[in-house]
Amino acid sequence: MAATTHTVSNQVPPLTGYDVFATDRALSEAVQRHTSRELLAEVRGELGELGRAAGSAQVQEWGAQANANPPVLRSHDRYGHRIDEVEFHPAWHRLLGHAVGAGLTNAWGRPGGHVRRAAGFLVWTQAEAGHGCPLSMTHAAVPALRTDPELAAVWEPLLTSPVYERGLRPAGRKAGALLGMGMTEKQGGTDVRANTTRAEPLAAAGEYLLTGHKWFCSAPMSDGFLVLAQAPGGLTCFLLPRVLPDGTRNPFAIQRLKDKLGNRSNASAEVEFDGTWARRVGEEGRGVRTIIEMVAATRLDCVVGSAALMRQAVAQAIHHCTYRSAFGGVLIEKPLMRNVLADLALESEAATVLAMRLAAAYDDGSESELAFLRIAVPAAKYWVTKRCTPLVGEALECLGGNGYVEESGMPRLLREAPLNSIWEGAGNVQALDVLRALQREPMALNAFLQEVGRARGADHRLDGAIRDMLTELADLDGIEARARRLAERMALVLQGSLLVRWAPPEVADAFCASRLGGDRGAGFGTLPHTLDLASVVERARPVAH
Repeated sequence: MAATTHTVSNQVPPLTGYDVFATDRALSEAVQRHTSRELLAEVRGELGELGRAAGSAQVQEWGAQANANPPVLRSHDRYGHRIDEVEFHPAWHRLLGHAVGAGLTNAWGRPGGHVRRAAGFLVWTQAEAGHGCPLSMTHAAVPALRTDPELAAVWEPLLTSPVYERGLRPAGRKAGALLGMGMTEKQGGTDVRANTTRAEPLAAAGEYLLTGHKWFCSAPMSDGFLVLAQAPGGLTCFLLPRVLPDGTRNPFAIQRLKDKLGNRSNASAEVEFDGTWARRVGEEGRGVRTIIEMVAATRLDCVVGSAALMRQAVAQAIHHCTYRSAFGGVLIEKPLMRNVLADLALESEAATVLAMRLAAAYDDGSESELAFLRIAVPAAKYWVTKRCTPLVGEALECLGGNGYVEESGMPRLLREAPLNSIWEGAGNVQALDVLRALQREPMALNAFLQEVGRARGADHRLDGAIRDMLTELADLDGIEARARRLAERMALVLQGSLLVRWAPPEVADAFCASRLGGDRGAGFGTLPHTLDLASVVERARPVAH
């Protein structure tokens, strides 16, 4: 074919070779805001290194390879011996190893640990979200293990280690370890109290044999798992190692790997226990209370993970529209496209600012901040994860047909987007947990109201939204049926309060007008045309400022 018929023009260069952290102004400002002066240079340095790696062509290729080559179950070796191993593409191991080395499993034991880890998680998982699951669970297991100081002394240094060692060996012979979780079963799902897995005590204190199954066991290649089972004293938490100290394999039959919509580089398995050795964590009958702090930490990661997907989708959309020409000019200069991009940017920034505020509350650790988290985490998990899928879908549409093609990376983001709303309790569970905190923990509501009240008087639309929220809280009639409405309102008010205090005026104004003042349509791209939308879009553009 003649070259003159195949001239390539008006195609957008790939968004690569950039610093994912430094070019995200909402995130970099949040890190500065929530990090002490003494630590700031160090934290910026490590996040800059991670951001440049995440934006590199090499790491982007690893992400594409890990997604295109899902894990494979090897139930038996060539001789017929049961081995129950999961094989991953080398790119998966490279991504996971880099993340562990960057401290993404280590938040609890270093200054400013939660803010720097959350920011790193938000940056790094933009390259590939699937390997975030073992990172999240390993990080989140620490507070549960601390209920047993003897166990924590052995496992915490391994879980927070910067060394990633693949392969199944006794944890004590490794320089670093990963931990997974198995809570749900076929008959119960989220209702973990319906679990039927049995735990029979052995003669040695704290040791049991488990018999039963888990319907969703995430990251089955991990070195150990926190699981729930019915002990004589009731539902109890256990630590189950894959390999016993003497080197023998603990009975852990992987029946199959799930064939999932997205998150394809990560393995989710159905597993069976048959005389499987485990060590009790916490007291018998207090399994949910023991593991609940792990659940809370992974729920925060759902918020951070959704913020990461949003940010990457918005970055790709704005980048595309910066270079793509149509109807006589570049798309980013078209008023209607600018409206769409600004609306997406608002949603992304609000998610990032909220996620980082929650991480900062963990670092603070005061009684009031922990009370705030008990209500703010489920509200944020409910709302931010719900907003992720429509945002990514709209961002994909900004690329037109190019966005519907796998090579763009946008379909992978779209398939990933619903996961965080489902994982660790879907929408109804989060909304009901907001109600539970309201009804059982007065300190949680007081802490929440103090937080949103810090912006009172700064914007009349925010003030009105706070009054409406208080009216909702005062009316307990049919409160369970209204739980989603209430969780949504609380999350929006909290986001508005944070943006009014910390975001540029054009961002706060646009958010309050559209999300709190009701001056918008049902879809993205329906913001009031009188707002400073160009500044909102420019702020979110993934270039150095």
